[in-house]
Amino acid sequence: MIDIRPFASLGHADHGWLNARHHFSFADYHDPGRMGWGAIRVWNDDEIGARSGFPPHPHADMEIITYVRQGAITHQDSMGNQGRTEAGDVQVMSAGTGVRHAEYNLEDEKTTLFQIWVLTDRPGAKPDWGAKSFPKGDRAGSFVTLASGFAEDGDALRINAAARVMGATLKAGETAELTLDPSRHAYLVPVGGAIEVNGRRAEPRDGVAVTGEESVTIRAIEEAEIVLVDAR
Repeated sequence: MIDIRPFASLGHADHGWLNARHHFSFADYHDPGRMGWGAIRVWNDDEIGARSGFPPHPHADMEIITYVRQGAITHQDSMGNQGRTEAGDVQVMSAGTGVRHAEYNLEDEKTTLFQIWVLTDRPGAKPDWGAKSFPKGDRAGSFVTLASGFAEDGDALRINAAARVMGATLKAGETAELTLDPSRHAYLVPVGGAIEVNGRRAEPRDGVAVTGEESVTIRAIEEAEIVLVDAR
């Protein structure tokens, strides 16, 4: 099954400093048909105004992945971690027994990012945070694993869930193929251009929910950047 979720159908909240689209029910947006996708609980498409951001707030027992598309986000947390994650790069936070964190756009331009939450497989684990640079050139034409709970993905950021967060950049006309376990749930979003997923067209920032498929072939109709999560 491949279900295209048009960008215009997503939940929407405009707070002035934050313009957010919600692929799944979140905060004041509630859709009983979109409570998550497998273990993927949240996928927010956020535009954060210059010199603004999320003040300190708590989380527990959730794997939180931030993929920055434009600008940069600066992280601070109660574990003493600080870091600035730039466009194309990724940060992860395993909230575990509990952590407070803040995410600020300290830049003079807006920051756009995906914030993705995956249900943890290790409740009560020690909290952790990490960030890593993933040059777009290294994932040109094929998928690279950015964050993973599988030991074989040694170069990826670690999360406490049987899931992978992957990224690819495709030029117009290029294709990328990915083998899937049909019992699992994959969700992907293209940025920058339209794509086809097993022949189904998706526009920029549409959500594409996939299950029951042994593979996906993604063809870029226009130059596109793709983020995909494969979860139980």
